[in-house]
Amino acid sequence: MRISGGIARGVPLTVPKGDAVRPATDGMRQAVFSSLGSRVVGAFFWDLFAGSGAYGLEALSRGATGGIFVERNPKALACLKSNLAAVGKSIGHEIRTARTVEADALKWVSLGQEEVAHLVFIDPPYEIIPEVAPVLFPRLAQALASRPEALVLFEMPGELNLAPEGWTCLKRMGKGLHQPTVACFRRS
Repeated sequence: MRISGGIARGVPLTVPKGDAVRPATDGMRQAVFSSLGSRVVGAFFWDLFAGSGAYGLEALSRGATGGIFVERNPKALACLKSNLAAVGKSIGHEIRTARTVEADALKWVSLGQEEVAHLVFIDPPYEIIPEVAPVLFPRLAQALASRPEALVLFEMPGELNLAPEGWTCLKRMGKGLHQPTVACFRRS
């Protein structure tokens, strides 16, 4: 798995051994960032359920100004920190505008953040999506209230459909029912 575009293109990303993390594929990230285009440049992001940090690191490589990676698994967090350092080295400087937080993403979103995101990447373990999504979207609506144009990019299996109240799905990227897809939401 590698960064698929931008300044750090080709930088390999490490993931923890075992099945604790299911990283976003290179192809899926390419589709998401092609869809976002110039919206990434200058954006601040939150990468929730960050795992290896692939979405946020891709955003940094493509011109995001910074972001927050939220991950509660210590092994995944160690890989994420290593990946952040590797992307920073490739870019040519330490990335001081990005930080990692060891926390449960649902609780973290409720805390009230000093920097409101333009882009929110969400890639939870697929099996918890039915219980997490109904709680997460109302909390995101509150946390992103000052930024109505913010986009939420939610990775999920193709057979799952989310229709959170107060949100509009602008686009869905992916190849079908039994493949990963990403839905792009904005508040209605």
